[in-house]
Amino acid sequence: MTFEEYQEREIDEVFFRLAKSKFRSRFHLSDKDKNYVLEKGLDVIRQHAYDFVSHRLAMRDISNDGKQTPMRGHPVFIAQHATATCCRGCLFKWHHIPMNKELSNDEINYVIRVIIKWIENEVKS
Repeated sequence: MTFEEYQEREIDEVFFRLAKSKFRSRFHLSDKDKNYVLEKGLDVIRQHAYDFVSHRLAMRDISNDGKQTPMRGHPVFIAQHATATCCRGCLFKWHHIPMNKELSNDEINYVIRVIIKWIENEVKS
Protein backbone atom coordinates (compact mmCIF):
# COMPACT_ATOMS: atom_id res chain seq x y z
CA MET A 1 0.00 0.00 0.00
CA THR A 2 1.34 3.42 -0.93
CA PHE A 3 1.51 6.35 1.49
CA GLU A 4 -1.27 8.10 -0.48
CA GLU A 5 -3.50 5.01 -0.26
CA TYR A 6 -2.84 4.80 3.47
CA GLN A 7 -3.74 8.47 3.89
CA GLU A 8 -6.95 8.00 1.89
CA ARG A 9 -7.97 5.16 4.21
CA GLU A 10 -7.23 7.36 7.22
CA ILE A 11 -9.22 10.23 5.74
CA ASP A 12 -12.17 7.94 4.98
CA GLU A 13 -12.12 6.71 8.57
CA VAL A 14 -12.05 10.27 9.94
CA PHE A 15 -14.94 11.27 7.64
CA PHE A 16 -16.93 8.28 8.91
CA ARG A 17 -16.39 9.41 12.52
CA LEU A 18 -17.06 13.09 11.71
CA ALA A 19 -20.40 12.17 10.11
CA LYS A 20 -21.53 10.93 13.52
CA SER A 21 -20.80 14.28 15.17
CA LYS A 22 -23.82 16.60 15.38
CA PHE A 23 -21.55 19.63 15.45
CA ARG A 24 -19.25 18.64 12.58
CA SER A 25 -21.98 17.28 10.31
CA ARG A 26 -23.98 20.51 10.40
CA PHE A 27 -21.40 22.35 8.27
CA HIS A 28 -22.11 22.63 4.55
CA LEU A 29 -21.07 24.96 1.77
CA SER A 30 -23.69 27.45 0.64
CA ASP A 31 -24.44 27.89 -3.05
CA LYS A 32 -22.34 31.05 -2.92
CA ASP A 33 -19.39 29.10 -1.48
CA LYS A 34 -19.79 26.34 -4.07
CA ASN A 35 -19.82 28.92 -6.86
CA TYR A 36 -16.69 30.52 -5.40
CA VAL A 37 -14.93 27.15 -5.50
CA LEU A 38 -16.05 26.55 -9.08
CA GLU A 39 -15.00 30.05 -10.17
CA LYS A 40 -11.57 29.91 -8.55
CA GLY A 41 -10.86 26.24 -9.19
CA LEU A 42 -9.48 23.66 -6.80
CA ASP A 43 -5.85 24.63 -7.39
CA VAL A 44 -6.54 28.15 -6.07
CA ILE A 45 -8.64 26.82 -3.18
CA ARG A 46 -5.84 24.37 -2.34
CA GLN A 47 -3.39 27.28 -2.24
CA HIS A 48 -5.74 29.24 0.03
CA ALA A 49 -5.99 26.20 2.31
CA TYR A 50 -2.21 25.89 2.37
CA ASP A 51 -1.84 29.57 3.26
CA PHE A 52 -4.47 29.39 6.03
CA VAL A 53 -3.05 26.20 7.53
CA SER A 54 0.54 27.44 7.32
CA HIS A 55 -0.24 30.78 8.95
CA ARG A 56 -2.91 29.80 11.47
CA LEU A 57 -2.30 26.17 12.39
CA ALA A 58 1.22 24.94 11.64
CA MET A 59 3.29 26.70 14.27
CA ARG A 60 4.22 25.11 17.57
CA ASP A 61 2.60 27.61 19.91
CA ILE A 62 -0.68 29.28 18.99
CA SER A 63 -1.80 31.87 21.51
CA ASN A 64 -5.43 31.82 20.35
CA ASP A 65 -5.75 28.08 19.65
CA GLY A 66 -9.40 27.20 19.30
CA LYS A 67 -10.28 30.66 18.04
CA GLN A 68 -7.97 31.15 15.05
CA THR A 69 -10.35 29.88 12.35
CA PRO A 70 -13.43 31.95 11.51
CA MET A 71 -16.74 30.09 11.23
CA ARG A 72 -17.53 31.63 7.84
CA GLY A 73 -16.16 33.88 5.14
CA HIS A 74 -14.31 31.31 3.01
CA PRO A 75 -15.05 27.71 1.94
CA VAL A 76 -11.79 26.56 3.53
CA PHE A 77 -12.85 27.93 6.95
CA ILE A 78 -16.13 26.00 6.76
CA ALA A 79 -14.27 22.88 5.64
CA GLN A 80 -11.85 23.23 8.55
CA HIS A 81 -14.70 23.18 11.06
CA ALA A 82 -16.46 20.33 9.27
CA THR A 83 -13.28 18.25 9.22
CA ALA A 84 -11.91 19.18 12.64
CA THR A 85 -8.83 20.80 11.13
CA CYS A 86 -9.66 24.20 12.62
CA CYS A 87 -7.32 24.18 15.63
CA ARG A 88 -4.59 22.11 17.18
CA GLY A 89 -6.93 20.71 19.81
CA CYS A 90 -9.23 19.34 17.11
CA LEU A 91 -6.28 18.06 15.07
CA PHE A 92 -5.18 16.10 18.12
CA LYS A 93 -8.62 14.80 19.07
CA TRP A 94 -9.81 13.79 15.60
CA HIS A 95 -6.63 13.22 13.60
CA HIS A 96 -4.14 12.26 16.35
CA ILE A 97 -1.67 14.94 15.29
CA PRO A 98 0.30 15.91 18.41
CA MET A 99 0.01 19.36 19.89
CA ASN A 100 2.91 21.60 20.98
CA LYS A 101 5.04 20.95 17.95
CA GLU A 102 5.35 22.53 14.54
CA LEU A 103 3.42 20.63 11.88
CA SER A 104 5.62 18.71 9.47
CA ASN A 105 5.21 19.08 5.71
CA ASP A 106 3.52 15.65 5.63
CA GLU A 107 1.05 16.76 8.33
CA ILE A 108 0.31 20.02 6.51
CA ASN A 109 -0.25 18.11 3.27
CA TYR A 110 -2.53 15.65 5.08
CA VAL A 111 -4.63 18.51 6.49
CA ILE A 112 -4.90 20.06 3.02
CA ARG A 113 -6.00 16.71 1.55
CA VAL A 114 -8.72 16.41 4.20
CA ILE A 115 -9.98 19.95 3.56
CA ILE A 116 -9.96 19.60 -0.23
CA LYS A 117 -11.65 16.19 -0.16
CA TRP A 118 -14.46 17.62 1.98
CA ILE A 119 -14.84 20.60 -0.36
CA GLU A 120 -14.92 18.34 -3.42
CA ASN A 121 -17.65 16.22 -1.80
CA GLU A 122 -19.66 19.35 -0.94
CA VAL A 123 -19.42 20.81 -4.44
CA LYS A 124 -20.66 17.50 -5.89
CA SER A 125 -23.71 17.39 -3.59
